[in-house]
Amino acid sequence: MIERPTERRNEMSYQHILYEVDGHVAKITLNRPEVGNAQSTIMLEEIDDAIKVAGFNVDIRVITLFGAGKHFCTGHDLGTSEENEYRETEYLIQEGVRGRFNHTREQFVDKTLRWRDVQKPTIAAVQGYCIFGGWMVASAMDLIFAAEDAMFLGGGFQYFTPPWDIHPRKVKEILFEGRMIDSAEALQYGLVNRVVPRDQLEAEVMQYASEVALNDPFQMRMTKAMVNACQDAQGFYQHINAAHAFFLLRSQGEKDPDYSLDRPEGRRRPMVQRALELYKKRKQRDAG
Repeated sequence: MIERPTERRNEMSYQHILYEVDGHVAKITLNRPEVGNAQSTIMLEEIDDAIKVAGFNVDIRVITLFGAGKHFCTGHDLGTSEENEYRETEYLIQEGVRGRFNHTREQFVDKTLRWRDVQKPTIAAVQGYCIFGGWMVASAMDLIFAAEDAMFLGGGFQYFTPPWDIHPRKVKEILFEGRMIDSAEALQYGLVNRVVPRDQLEAEVMQYASEVALNDPFQMRMTKAMVNACQDAQGFYQHINAAHAFFLLRSQGEKDPDYSLDRPEGRRRPMVQRALELYKKRKQRDAG
């Protein structure tokens, strides 16, 4: 169970994330480094709670999101023993299409939309792999700072923002190939705001956040609302709703007998496996 903090408390008790406050900046850290910060149900619920608490804390003016260890986030938790136990005892999913719709809508769309619309500036700090669900979480933040070793892998996931993050033609090119993009490409395409050395990522983000926190909170809230309203006027919400339905259809298609990709052993998704293989081939080709 999540321990509810008082409004001004600087630390909160969670299982899969850390929450700290540094001045006017909240620092949320995904804290499952042993599994690449795979998004468990517990983690998503705790992120949602922490962002809500920080959003309503008048002392907090900027919210930052980090990942502990080597990788920011390697995607959804596809079946660790901890996740399976939680779903069997605490978070029961109704069988069939309606259960899958309810689960994916609440966990991966509704939560992410809330994070996008929280009334304060948010910054994601990405290092290592930022795969599928990792991209979703990072893209819900207002800004993304990336380490030089960051690698992004997009796909037809639930909260499908790539056409808003990158020009649609370039998104099609990348997703048709099913390949990762590195931090330099991400900066070129406008997915990330800054690229910094890995050992400077945390300091860079916290320094920027502290500078932004000197501004008037209400003015920043109105600025954020104005920019988000521009996207909404262009159909952002309608697109996310439609994309979620396409995601469900797409994932069902992976079960077809003539699905063309091999299904890897273990819990890795076929598209992730293919992207990793393509990345290794590119590195070998570039090295040769």
